[in-house]
Amino acid sequence: MGKSATVDAGQEQHLRALEYANRVRLARAELKRRVAAGEVTAADVVMECPWQAQSMSISDLLMSQKRWGRTRCRRLLMSLSVPENKQVGTLTDRQRIALAAVLTQKNAPAGDDDASAAGMEARVLTAA
Repeated sequence: MGKSATVDAGQEQHLRALEYANRVRLARAELKRRVAAGEVTAADVVMECPWQAQSMSISDLLMSQKRWGRTRCRRLLMSLSVPENKQVGTLTDRQRIALAAVLTQKNAPAGDDDASAAGMEARVLTAA
């Protein structure tokens, strides 16, 4: 009787873990769709770090943007000395700010550098 209770408890824990993993997978897929559609910027995700992006790799987030492939992602991350498999939630404040600033600059319309820099500075001040 003791053995069956242990198996049932183990199976229950396994099912809860699967349910949680599925919830995270679906939430990440939705986040990636929103980034691809332009509803949310990757810089916002990096700065705000929502729960579904905590353990997501930075390269997955960057490549969910339109026109961002592995090469462009690697080039950017190498310039910042950030490994591509690093998780968004484990970025240091300095890495987070630098990555968000570069992403904001790359996605800003031409001639809008002052506005994007001011917006990033305001985000950094409120995040700190």
